[in-house]
Order: sequence, then structure tokens, then C-alpha cells
Amino acid sequence: MPPAPSSRNAFPLPPINRPLGAHFRRGFHSTPATFHGGIDRPEPGTGIKVHFKDAKGNPLKTIEANEGDDLLSIAHEYDIDLEGACEGSVACSTCHVVIDPDHYDLLPEPEDDENDMLDMAFGLTDTSRLGCQVRLTKELDGMTATLPAATRNMFVDGKKPTHH
Repeated sequence: MPPAPSSRNAFPLPPINRPLGAHFRRGFHSTPATFHGGIDRPEPGTGIKVHFKDAKGNPLKTIEANEGDDLLSIAHEYDIDLEGACEGSVACSTCHVVIDPDHYDLLPEPEDDENDMLDMAFGLTDTSRLGCQVRLTKELDGMTATLPAATRNMFVDGKKPTHH
């Protein structure tokens, strides 16, 4: 039997094995599902334009993205053949791209770990960057990213990971 209320415990404990009255019943409720990780793309003409070219300079695709997106993610989203074996963890050089000189100077300096990976990149140039480390800003609107002729994948040469 539960203890009687005291000055320390002003509310008695509920009785055990007693059917709950209507005012104690809990109804089932739910909230609308939220889509985790949903990406809203800008309306045509309002986003940051990025032009992707192949190693020969032929246009592949022009896309519009949001400020803060990285080149690797948008390349995967738009089916541009930019590998990204480490999925953006700066552990490989397979997302190596060559940025046009005008826009390269607008990018922040690469960190040491990015420079270490770029040293292993195929076809390294003075304006090479890892696509996973290039975050878009409004100043980069109209940027051209050229894909190299090949990549060096230390994991498994030729393996293309699926984006999660």
C-alpha cells in the first residue's frame, strides 16, 4: 500500500491495478514526417552557377547550386563523373578538379591535409583543388571546374562509391 501523503509528499501515488479513467487515457498521436537531409535547389537563374568541363575542355554540364554546397556533392547530385572515393573526408585525391584562374584566387588557401592529398593527384596544376573542399560562395558564381583526364584511387582503382 502506498504511503499516505505527508508534508514532503503532497500528492499520493496512483493506485496500482486500477483501470484508468477516461481522463487518464492516452491517445495515439503522431507528427508529420520530416524529410531528413532534404535539399532545396534554387530557382533557375537565382543560384550559383558552376560549369563542369571534361579534361579536353568540352562542356559537361552547367548547374545551379546553393551557397555552402561543395563541388563533390553537387557533382554527385547531377551525375557528373567526379569520383570522391573517401566521400569528402580528405583522405584521397579522386575529387581533384582544376578551377579557372579567375575564381581560384577567390578561394581560401587549401589546408595542409588538402595539399597533402593534392600531391598525389593525377595532372596537378597551379589551380588544382579537391572538390570536397571547395565550398560555393556568391563570389564563385560562374566558376568553371575542369575534371582531370584520370584519378589515382589508392583504395581500388576503378571502384566508384555510391553516395549515401
